[in-house]
Amino acid sequence: MTPRGFALFETSIGVCGVAWSDCGIISVQLPERNGNATRARLARRFSAAHEMAPPSEVQRAIDAIVSLLDGAPTDLSFISLDMDGVPDFHRRVYEVARTIPPGSTLSYGEIATRLGDPGSARAVGQALGRNPFVLVVPCHRILAARGRTGGFSAHGGTATKLTLLAIEGAQLF
Repeated sequence: MTPRGFALFETSIGVCGVAWSDCGIISVQLPERNGNATRARLARRFSAAHEMAPPSEVQRAIDAIVSLLDGAPTDLSFISLDMDGVPDFHRRVYEVARTIPPGSTLSYGEIATRLGDPGSARAVGQALGRNPFVLVVPCHRILAARGRTGGFSAHGGTATKLTLLAIEGAQLF
């Protein structure tokens, strides 16, 4: 994965960002405290990338993310991800997570069971905590046992997770 570029874009929850390589999206960044902080995080993480206008396939992904954050039940499965360097177990977790439609949720244990390893719920949570493709790999749709929210590593933590689930119309309790 050699970063090529990154771009910021306005959404209903603030300024998000996306970084890409020649093989697909390498990161989706949820808003930090402001647009400059979002830009700074992307620039630090992908120092070889330059802020630029996104190519058409990345712009299509941005448009879909904006639509999802506007509350439309948008399918992001068409978005190509560059998973070079992503561990195999994480890839498998991300593939299962990508099957969860907007407004729905699964538990870490349910993901583990779908992977054929029901004892790996904690490892599933760790993989999701390192998810660089937030929203495209919808880790916010995965809850702890008994419907508890569990953690969320993006800026704002579980409050951000709950905001994303509310936008999608998920019924939690």
